[in-house]
Amino acid sequence: MSLDSEPTNLGAPRVCPIADALEVVGERWTLLVLRELGFGVHRFKDIQTNTGAPRETLTLRLRKLEDAGLIERRRYSEHPPRDEYLLTAAGEDIAPVLRSLRHWGEHHAAPLLRTS
Repeated sequence: MSLDSEPTNLGAPRVCPIADALEVVGERWTLLVLRELGFGVHRFKDIQTNTGAPRETLTLRLRKLEDAGLIERRRYSEHPPRDEYLLTAAGEDIAPVLRSLRHWGEHHAAPLLRTS
């Protein structure tokens, strides 16, 4: 991988869009939620089942993704009130990153998991 060269900012953290992106999506449950939405899984219980995320954690991640503009919440039932979650254009734009991460995991991380 080759990153565009940027000058070193000695004495201060480097300004970096990678770091900015990680503030939004750089956490396990967040990435797994985005994976599920990309697979067409939209309802809370299904996302929870497929990710294994604790209920409270999933609620927080969905709110964070909604606040960041990567997903939108849509009501599908009034009685009882139920919402589903959909990717926005910004959320769909992360799909190539997830595909690359999956590819990397299949080639470099999966064997480590199978031997544990």
